Amino acid sequence: MTQQADDIAVLSAASAWLREGRRVALGMVLRTWGSSPRPPGSLLAMNDSGNYSGSLSGGCVEETLVASYAHGDIAGPQPTTIDFGVDHQEASRMGLPCGGRLEVLVEELRDEQQITELLERLARGELVARTIDCVTGRTSLQTGHDGPELAILDDRITKTFGPAWQLLLIGDGQLARHLASMASQLDYRVTICDPRDIYSAPVPEGIMLTDVMPDDAVRNIRDQARTAIVTLAHDPKQDDLGLSAALESGAFYIGALGSRQSAQARNRRLESLGYSQADIARIHGPAGLPIGSKRPAEIALSILAQITAIRNGVAKANG
Repeated sequence: MTQQADDIAVLSAASAWLREGRRVALGMVLRTWGSSPRPPGSLLAMNDSGNYSGSLSGGCVEETLVASYAHGDIAGPQPTTIDFGVDHQEASRMGLPCGGRLEVLVEELRDEQQITELLERLARGELVARTIDCVTGRTSLQTGHDGPELAILDDRITKTFGPAWQLLLIGDGQLARHLASMASQLDYRVTICDPRDIYSAPVPEGIMLTDVMPDDAVRNIRDQARTAIVTLAHDPKQDDLGLSAALESGAFYIGALGSRQSAQARNRRLESLGYSQADIARIHGPAGLPIGSKRPAEIALSILAQITAIRNGVAKANG
């Protein structure tokens, strides 16, 4: 599952146990050292009967943590920080690549209504920041913003939930629907923009469809630094409007469908509009990694793979 799906599964289990009247705690990875299968921000919910949902280490510490909580040894009114060291022998027994160390925050959950509100807001596609006061144990929900998923200060910890990344597709059609479906599984908030009434298939659940002009769709985006924009319209009027606005945005990825010949023609048009070679070099065109893709689903896969590589900082060159 993706990170957001993991979080929702953990929170849903915690909410269900709270409704049953069980004692419930939430564990969260704060820091890791060495090799760790789970990143900071990973969650685990556990109850007083020894049941749990989620993962903090891939198997090394869960059994000890859950047993300690069920026996009442950890988690009180204030959050508790626990330092786990995993040696190479234990890691080998659990099938992990090597040893490591992780710091885990454990907090007793008492406000089932807040967890329900968090789940409802996530279901609406919102970014939500949940802050824990490490001194008092109080928690609060705020609107999430750009930045790291996990922010740790001396007296409070904030984890941001929700699909923090956005994908704007300019031009509807079969390829756009494949790309939207794949991207939504990676927690992107996907919007398909097409002012033309040319594709009648119903929009999958969770994907937005807008008929505003492409340049307006780009300018309407918030959190542009976490946004990828791809033009798929096969219509220079639509694609160029979107690309012009994209070049003036802070989008981390700009891609354009089409052959190398059409890319050269597009670049000449953008140059005539006053965009520099450095500006135009931001466009990945033809969009996608060279995987020999021909069918729409394969092309969508190649584009999303390139977006993922750039998002993860492992591919910088223009494609």
